[in-house]
Amino acid sequence: MTIHAQAFCGQNLTKIEETIGNTPLFELFETNNGSRLFLKLEQFNPTGSAKIRMAKSMLDEAEKQGLLKPGGWVVESTSGNTGVGLAMLCAERGYHFTALVDNHAAKEKIDNMKAFGAEVICVSDEGSDDLATEVRDNMAQKLSTEQGAYWTAQHRNFANSRGYIELAKELVSKIGSDITHLVTAVGTGGAICGTTRALRDLSCHNLHSVGVEPEGSVIFGGPGKPYHQSGTGTPAGAEIGAVIEYSLINEGIKVTDKQAFNTARYLAKNNALLVGGSAGGVIYCALQKLKDVPENSKMVVLVCDGGEKYLDTVYNDKWMNENGLIDNEINDELNQIIGQLTSVKGE
Repeated sequence: MTIHAQAFCGQNLTKIEETIGNTPLFELFETNNGSRLFLKLEQFNPTGSAKIRMAKSMLDEAEKQGLLKPGGWVVESTSGNTGVGLAMLCAERGYHFTALVDNHAAKEKIDNMKAFGAEVICVSDEGSDDLATEVRDNMAQKLSTEQGAYWTAQHRNFANSRGYIELAKELVSKIGSDITHLVTAVGTGGAICGTTRALRDLSCHNLHSVGVEPEGSVIFGGPGKPYHQSGTGTPAGAEIGAVIEYSLINEGIKVTDKQAFNTARYLAKNNALLVGGSAGGVIYCALQKLKDVPENSKMVVLVCDGGEKYLDTVYNDKWMNENGLIDNEINDELNQIIGQLTSVKGE
């Protein structure tokens, strides 16, 4: 296993946002046919998520366009990671930030936003764990139109996608322009569409882009139903934003909560990798795809956040059991897939 990380030693940084990017690239293993699986570990960003990249991009462009003035007010409807990123950046830049959340947001993410001084408003009824994306968005729109707040509107703001241009450059600088597969979760669509477009602009002409959403999300069709994966997918009734450019996505896959969460737990116990719940689902799908890729493929998985925010849920046996999510057969399946595909590096 290899890790490539940016060293900040010796650099005189004057802003926390200067630590964004240059996250580690982790080579999980090489398959028997010479294909390689890389994980881009975005939890090493400040705030522990890839979403800090797009949060910065949205604020940068708003400032350049004169939409956000010094001392201004920023508002966003968020399931957590975008809100944490905006909260940190607004604290550093001197803006007031209001996050509109529902009970689907992890408590740790809400606490992180509050630690940065954000105002957090929960729109959910007490005791409801359902996503309330439409309600959050309507309130953000109201604060914007009636009270003058600047709504970053991540689902329809193409600065979201442009925030991932540097991520693509980082990948090409480490792997080269012959990346064959990009696999990542789809929520707003910024990460997959922004990274895909930038990689193709950087001469990754054979790139096959795979989007992963929770079973129950409606981005790639099918019936909507509740799901536990946080920060990904679109529930029935919520807007599928313009940032999702279907022409940039070659394939859409759905993953169950069981597959996602049990894969995340498997990686923690077997590979010392603590990834977020939705990242577990993306890695599960990547392993399935690896069975059929041509030899010498180079597959990159965007691990959009780490597992520290899910210690009370995904990594908590009591919570997993209460929600009927423990499935030891998935561990057996992963052992079989990895055993058939690889000789794991380090053995």
